[in-house]
Amino acid sequence: MWGLNNSEQLIQLGPSLTRLHQIKMRALLLLLLFCHVSSPVIHSLKYITTASSGLPDFPEFVAAAVVDENLVLYCDGSKKMIKVKHDWVKKVYDNDPNHLEEYKRACFEWLQTHFKATINSLIQRFNQSRGVHILQRMVGCEWDDVTGEVIGFNQYGYDGEDFMSFDLKTETWNASKPQAVLTKLKWDADKTRMKFNQHYLTVIYPDWLKKYVAYGRSSLLRTDLPSVSLLQKTPSSPVSCLATGFYPHRASLVWRKDGEELHEEVDHGEILPNHDGTFQMSVDLNLSSVTPEDWTRYDCVFQLSGVKEEIITKLEKDRIRTNWVEPSNMTVLVTAAVVVLALILIGAAGFIVYKKKKAINPPSSPDNSTELSEQLNPET
Repeated sequence: MWGLNNSEQLIQLGPSLTRLHQIKMRALLLLLLFCHVSSPVIHSLKYITTASSGLPDFPEFVAAAVVDENLVLYCDGSKKMIKVKHDWVKKVYDNDPNHLEEYKRACFEWLQTHFKATINSLIQRFNQSRGVHILQRMVGCEWDDVTGEVIGFNQYGYDGEDFMSFDLKTETWNASKPQAVLTKLKWDADKTRMKFNQHYLTVIYPDWLKKYVAYGRSSLLRTDLPSVSLLQKTPSSPVSCLATGFYPHRASLVWRKDGEELHEEVDHGEILPNHDGTFQMSVDLNLSSVTPEDWTRYDCVFQLSGVKEEIITKLEKDRIRTNWVEPSNMTVLVTAAVVVLALILIGAAGFIVYKKKKAINPPSSPDNSTELSEQLNPET
């Protein structure tokens, strides 16, 4: 589904690292959809770096560049390998070779050494064994191409939980764990490091993001509408509304009843990437307390940012796709016949074994039988 190999999937671990970021983006998305903007105005650049230990099937260090939720560059530090994911990204590096060389130096040398040392230090600080551990950083920015506003972020996660984050306004680090306080104090006191972070978050990364958007405009600013399907595993399972093949990732998918959006009895899934660069998402509806007569009051509504028209899918039984097959009367009869036949065969086999044993070991004489009975049931 992801269209990535195992090592590339590793950069997607540590979901809590981006939880706050996702909440902000979701709130922004609702505002954009309400205003019916004519085109996406928020762009993002993320550099996701992952160091791991205790995972023999994965590289110890990988890094990726992600623009508007599209993987554009992937680096395997263990193999000293870089993959460029789109033709327009290759043009960026062809016209600016120093840009790519900086990635290589960071991935193959400085970042890899830094992260390995850090994860070893954290294992000791958390008093952990040498098992599986993962250290991640997500650094980058968001840029509003209408207002020009830039929001930079630099966040660390360890073993799937938030660890530290940089606050641009106060120019301080926030520790999410007691074990991070020591690092926070050290980095807060390092003014050179502080200015370096601030410069990259407010100047360098926004410039790179603008360059990516300029080169990839035809791809990044395109609009692809999805196909929408209703899926259900069994008649008692929730009905899942699946939208797949849409772009960009800023989209809304909800269940409505009588035109009103439902917030209970629904379960929203995350937006996930497809192998072709598009996205998919789903939302489940629990129908356990809904009578079949009321199904027509429900519909699933998809809306893509920048597109005014909604895609509305009515909840109708004929539209639901499922792999579940209801057993027929004939199936029940055939199953019963098979069971009866099996019992007959088992009984016949048992009788044959009994007859063979009887032939090999003929019954004892009546005297022996009486003696054995007395041994097993002595008189009291």
